[in-house]
Amino acid sequence: MLVEVRIDSVRVSLMSQHRIVVLKDAEATRYLPIWIGPFEADAITIELQSVEVARPLTHDLLKSTIEKLGAEVVQVVITELRNDTFYAEIGLRIAGRRMQIDSRPSDAIALAVRSRVPVYVAEDVMEQAAIVPEPDLDGGSSDEGSAASDTAATPEAFRDFLEGLDLSGLD
Repeated sequence: MLVEVRIDSVRVSLMSQHRIVVLKDAEATRYLPIWIGPFEADAITIELQSVEVARPLTHDLLKSTIEKLGAEVVQVVITELRNDTFYAEIGLRIAGRRMQIDSRPSDAIALAVRSRVPVYVAEDVMEQAAIVPEPDLDGGSSDEGSAASDTAATPEAFRDFLEGLDLSGLD
């Protein structure tokens, strides 16, 4: 079974070059943090923020190449978590056939945001690695009231967890 996710945020360590993309379950309050490189984080963020670039970035080139070859990206799936490494596949359609291309999740997500296609995570991956924030200790939820974005609706305990991550020792 596949779980549709949305990009909740891309987090940056001020102490190192490490980044995390946080995927949020579209139907539940589960978050999947995935470590990614700085270039892939920038590629995702640039597209999400509609930043104009003078020349195509690598993921723009990949999208253009796929289209010029007569194929289209239809979805991205985070398929597996093995030995602390996430695996993904890019789903393509070409000449009426579907095919899957092995990919790093960060590259697949960067391509998905450019192609405006859904991102899915295998349920067993979500069960292994997703984080379910607990409600505030006072019994209430910190997402009360109007939320301007998914990030604003992120429960406070999870936001504190993300902001408290020490990414400096991962070099």
